[in-house]
Amino acid sequence: MTLFLKRWWAECPSYVLALLLLASPVAAVQPDEMLADPVLEARARDISRDIRCPVCQGETIDDSNAPIARDLRIIIRERLLAGDSDQDVIDYIVARYGEGVLFNPPAEGANLILWLAGPALLLAGIGVAMTAARRWRTMPEAALSTEEEARVREILKE
Repeated sequence: MTLFLKRWWAECPSYVLALLLLASPVAAVQPDEMLADPVLEARARDISRDIRCPVCQGETIDDSNAPIARDLRIIIRERLLAGDSDQDVIDYIVARYGEGVLFNPPAEGANLILWLAGPALLLAGIGVAMTAARRWRTMPEAALSTEEEARVREILKE
């Protein structure tokens, strides 16, 4: 297998380079979406890094090529041009799409349960493990009956 890879690499380095370039992450922000003002564009990029694509779920709208992500990027830039603060823009998007579009939803209300569930389950798991370990250490060893001891000795002699 390694001989094949060495031979392939020697014959096709440009193909490997092309594959590596295709595998690298590329921002989906199109040039026609970008703002002329670099300060506003930087603010738009900061906001869009915290917004999850409603279609892709694991990507920011900055990284997603989905049409809804493009629409959200445009909305962010329009709101910034209108003079909204960063928080106003985020509130506008959350009002339209729900808190599911935030990568880091606020730890309040129903989200508080989600924020506290992880640490609570971790502590419960540690408690169960400690209780099980304590019980395991204090278990008395089972003694063999005289018949069982005689049978063990007989087996060991053989």
